[in-house]
Parts: sequence; structure tokens; C-alpha cells
Amino acid sequence: MTDQTGAGKGAQPTGREAREHPRAPIELKVEYKKLNTFFSDYTKNISKGGTFIKTEKPLKVGTEFVFKLFVPAQDEPFMLRGQVAWTNTEAEAQRPEIPERGMGIRFLYKDDEQKRGFESFVEDMMKDALGDVVYRKLIDKAK
Repeated sequence: MTDQTGAGKGAQPTGREAREHPRAPIELKVEYKKLNTFFSDYTKNISKGGTFIKTEKPLKVGTEFVFKLFVPAQDEPFMLRGQVAWTNTEAEAQRPEIPERGMGIRFLYKDDEQKRGFESFVEDMMKDALGDVVYRKLIDKAK
């Protein structure tokens, strides 16, 4: 298992509008524990800074937790530390522009080396999923 847990060193954006990194629509399995119950959900998208986990029962905003991120090309899942940055409520999920319930997760890293390593991995995964041309357009659009 690839240990990517951190001790709380992460960017501190103030909301969805504060995203620093473009996201790619990549669905990956995640597993985490909430009140002695294990959950298995899927990401809707991922970026170097975080991910959106589709779930009917999001954790509370501000909650820090450890989760496993399963990537098909990897033998073992990544063990990541994250913090719930925002959630979509049931009422919000009824609006057409917010199609799913879930929670936005900001990745937390234990140090800069871990951050650089995982961000590089996510960048490669995004290139593989989108293709180099689309990935470059996404990056250029975000600048």
C-alpha cells in the first residue's frame, strides 16, 4: 500500500471557487471509515489538489480522514489523507448544475516531497485519461 497520509499540510482554499488545479473526470474507487462503518464510493473527478467523492452520506465539512484510492495501474491503493472542503446537500443535488451528492476533498500532505510525488502521479494519470492535447488545453485554460 502506498502511504500518502499527511499531518495536515495542505492548501487552504476558501471554497469551490478557490480551486487551484484543473480537474479531470476520472472515476476511481475509494474506501474510508466513518463511525466504525466502512464505506466504498467512487470519485467523480480528480486534480493535483483534491477530488470529489460521490456519496449519499458525505462527512461534515472540516473533517480530516484517511482513505484508500484505488488506481487500476497500481498494484496497491494509495493511502491518502484528506479534508472535507465542501459538500453537496440533497437539496443542492436536485439542481441541474449540481448533479450528484458528495463531498469535495482537499488532499493533505505530510511534506513537500510527498506533495510533489503525488501531484506528479495525478498529472500523469490525467494525461493518460484525457490524452496530451486535451490535458494541455485544460491546463492552459486554467492559467
